[in-house]
Amino acid sequence: MSSGAVRTPVSQIIQTKDDQDAEEEPKKKSREDWRKAKELEEARKAGTAPAAVDEEGRDINPHIPQYISNAPWYYGSQGPTLKHQRPQHEDERGHLDNRAPKGLDTTRIVTKFRKGACENCGAMSHKRKDCLERPRKVQARYAESIVVHDEHLVNDAAVNYDEKRDRWSSYDPANHREIIEEYEKVEEAKRQLKAEKLKNDPDAEISDEDGNEDKYVDEVDMPGTKVDSKQRITVRNLRIREDTAKYLRNLDPNSAYYDPKTRSMRDNPNPAVPEEEAEFAGENFVRFSGDTTAQATAQLFAWEAHGKGVDVHLLAEPTKLELLQKEYEQKKEQFKSSTKTHIVEKYGGEEHLQVPPKSLLLAQTEEYIEYSRSGKVIKGVEKPKARSIYEEDVYINNHTTVWGSFWNAGRWGYKCCKSFIKNSYCVGMQEPEGYSEQHPTSSASAALAESSTQIPSRLSEDPPEKPASEVDSAPSSESSSSEEEEEKPEKKKSKKKSKKREKKRKAKEQRKQKSKTKEKEKEREKTVDKKKQIPEELDDRKRPYNSMYDVKAPTEDEIEEWKKKRPREEDPMLQFF
Repeated sequence: MSSGAVRTPVSQIIQTKDDQDAEEEPKKKSREDWRKAKELEEARKAGTAPAAVDEEGRDINPHIPQYISNAPWYYGSQGPTLKHQRPQHEDERGHLDNRAPKGLDTTRIVTKFRKGACENCGAMSHKRKDCLERPRKVQARYAESIVVHDEHLVNDAAVNYDEKRDRWSSYDPANHREIIEEYEKVEEAKRQLKAEKLKNDPDAEISDEDGNEDKYVDEVDMPGTKVDSKQRITVRNLRIREDTAKYLRNLDPNSAYYDPKTRSMRDNPNPAVPEEEAEFAGENFVRFSGDTTAQATAQLFAWEAHGKGVDVHLLAEPTKLELLQKEYEQKKEQFKSSTKTHIVEKYGGEEHLQVPPKSLLLAQTEEYIEYSRSGKVIKGVEKPKARSIYEEDVYINNHTTVWGSFWNAGRWGYKCCKSFIKNSYCVGMQEPEGYSEQHPTSSASAALAESSTQIPSRLSEDPPEKPASEVDSAPSSESSSSEEEEEKPEKKKSKKKSKKREKKRKAKEQRKQKSKTKEKEKEREKTVDKKKQIPEELDDRKRPYNSMYDVKAPTEDEIEEWKKKRPREEDPMLQFF
């Protein structure tokens, strides 16, 4: 069902939009117009009305479907046409065999710099930042005379899709002739070698290597393999039923990664199992076993040799590469030995090189040592302990311990005098600054001990006071013994009362002292907490660096002492002290 409706392309609508600002937009077809177009199509199909004509004057079959007769919007048709369905002309089809010239245009020589050309070489086909020539000492822009050829510019005016995306554009098939000629030369050389062998030894058997390559390919027809006799490739796509799947070696999801697409597990699924006992140690273990390391070293040697100008390849000429590598290793060893002998001849010291091998030095000795079950030496001399390269147990400045034997409040010091100043002079045992603050419990215990010692001393110095009844009864006792007998129970009662009073007084004093010490401890703890501002629950391993050290400016005495004792490495007379 063909129709003569014209569809205007979008680009044309956009272009003519400015011209149609004053005009109204095109109106849609009314029902009457649709009915008339339908009647015209029916009449053309019935033959009562003439058929539609294209731009070339050809009749358009009315029975052609609309999706064939209607041209796409980007074709730019102005009326009913079937030109988009007909074959294109040769000039519109494009030419894939056209070869544009490449390289330099040697037909024209330029001797002067032109405006817009490359400032480095003077060519018009590129700019300075795209120039592939080396940076010249005198650029073409400032040179008096230059000799340069422009490059051929490729014409991108492609006619159609195929010509625009032709990957063999401007390719000359005659270039492949060089490869064919080289192959023919190799084949000719092989024939000459075979003829010479047969001439020298008529009974020799010369096997056809090309014919034997595919001799056993067709027989390799195993289940689970895919054989391609043309490419000589055998691909295993099935697992043998006796094999354990790699993903079942270790069911831990955090173990070695298994790639289901390639069925590979490169890492060891059971790293805890020794390599001698492991059934499967990963595919990387197989990759780095056997001759793979030698192959890798040979490949590296081939790359280095090729970079230095030696024409050798691992796959093309493996024998040549192996011989070159052996020769290189021999020359390397000879060079090392020659340099060694030259140094010995020049400086001497050959007697130090004549030592037994390390296996004998470290493995066996002539000294006999016998140990007990507990590990003690019964017979022989025990091996000396390995000492460090630094001096040990060296005491300086009257110290009896080394620096670092004492630690307190985030600082190191000497244990003998508890001094935190390195290289200081030992003045005997003393409590360092800030030590009592860090250990309030020790000071509290000392205060309690002092109070406990003071109380009994006071009791011993001040005897209990005698009551007034005893003083009054002293002169009366001389007069009569009857009065003394009466006063004895009174004295006993007064003594008991005085003892009770003393006990109560002592208890009160002890309570007061305890409360005072507790208050002092609380005040000290508060001051320490304010200074440190670190919770006691914090683990000592997680505390910040120097968090226990009170940072303050050094005093003048400390600065003067440091200036006196600091080492001066730049002093030229230091080595004579």
